[in-house]
Amino acid sequence: MGTKQNIAVIDIGKTNAKVVLVDGQTLQEIAVETTPNRVITSAPYPHFDVDGIWSFILASLTNFQSRFGVFAISITAHGACGALLDDKGNLAAPILDYEYKGIEETAAEYERVRPAFEETGSPRLAGGLNLGAQIYWQFRTFPEVGKHTANIVMYPQYWAHRLTGVVANEVSSLGCHTDLWNPNTNDFSSMVEALGWRQKFAPVKPASNVLGPVLKNIAAQTGLPTNTPVYCGIHDSNASLYPYLLSQSEPFSVVSTGTWVIVMSVGGADVVLDEERDTLINVNALGNKVPSARFMGGREFELLRGGRGYEFNPDDLHSVLKDAVMLFPSVESSSGPFAGRQMHWTHDPSSLSEGEHAVAASFYLALMTLTCLELVGAQGNIFVEGSFCSNQAYLSMLQAMVDSPVSNAEGTGTSQGAALLVVGSQQHTVSSTVQTPSEFTDLMRSYGANWVNKLSTESAKR
Repeated sequence: MGTKQNIAVIDIGKTNAKVVLVDGQTLQEIAVETTPNRVITSAPYPHFDVDGIWSFILASLTNFQSRFGVFAISITAHGACGALLDDKGNLAAPILDYEYKGIEETAAEYERVRPAFEETGSPRLAGGLNLGAQIYWQFRTFPEVGKHTANIVMYPQYWAHRLTGVVANEVSSLGCHTDLWNPNTNDFSSMVEALGWRQKFAPVKPASNVLGPVLKNIAAQTGLPTNTPVYCGIHDSNASLYPYLLSQSEPFSVVSTGTWVIVMSVGGADVVLDEERDTLINVNALGNKVPSARFMGGREFELLRGGRGYEFNPDDLHSVLKDAVMLFPSVESSSGPFAGRQMHWTHDPSSLSEGEHAVAASFYLALMTLTCLELVGAQGNIFVEGSFCSNQAYLSMLQAMVDSPVSNAEGTGTSQGAALLVVGSQQHTVSSTVQTPSEFTDLMRSYGANWVNKLSTESAKR
């Protein structure tokens, strides 16, 4: 682009929804608006407050247009989520919260129809983390919903549809442990065909495709130009990966951190993924397979810390290392490489200072990340992006335990990745700072090796 162009990125995370204004030339964030992603618990089942988010999006777009001007809109959103639309484009049913336990009512039936891991690279996950399980439960529990569903769209494309009136799908969301997509054939899975769902899925388009301009009534309400283009959109972890696909030589890995920690290996070692350990095949925005592993790191840190931060001093770090204060998995036991295990400490956590507790929790997250990197055969540089970028204890432990450089990505990877759908590869150079080990490196390596050995011993006894 020859002149500065501002891109409004709608970024719907599981915990918070954001609208970020990104400079199209520098990819720096100009402004950010945030709101909680609220779940409505009333009938017919827990569902996302999409009308509340929609009001927030329109207000944010109005604000950004008035203050800075908006050239284009791009969208990114969390996985395990889709929308069922009727023939008028309205929701045929509320958008289900994937954490709803009621989906398990049809779990046994669903097990009999879902495709094998070898076909989809999608492990069987709890609750509604497999989007196919959500749709199956909705159609079985509410038969009228199935009858009235004319189009199934993934979550980023739901917001694109509200902005443009155009229905579409995209592979990075379809390929996110949904059971709906076969990454080997780049087509829908055998289950979609067998259940007669294929005709209900909106057409698949590239993430960088312009679906259309904003609807006229939205332009009038927000002040946006009537020709403001809206891009198809992308799954949030794949948005984090996208800048690196365009700028880095293989092999490398990206660790996307937020509610979920997603570890994605590009060009790494050829490994056999273990579906029992929450490894999976993601599909990137270019349609290629990406071996991935994950755990609910952000959720775990919140459960451990209750909103308290990462702050610590060198004495806290030293005491945790010297006394081998350790936390073992899993804090959130429904997913991750150690699903089904209950967390336990080597020391009473109530005896720890604030800083010591923060350090021990952060070390736990780093060593869980290390486990995920090993499971997917990660090689080459490691790029950490998202909320853990400000956690120095996490970054230092991770760097101490790997041979490759660990880089701390600047900015919000999801927003930059979504903005790159608009501006293209020529605009982006990864800006990152390598985290060098501290003076405690040897102690950290010893601590990390001890953690791994203890966990291995526990596993052998199970």
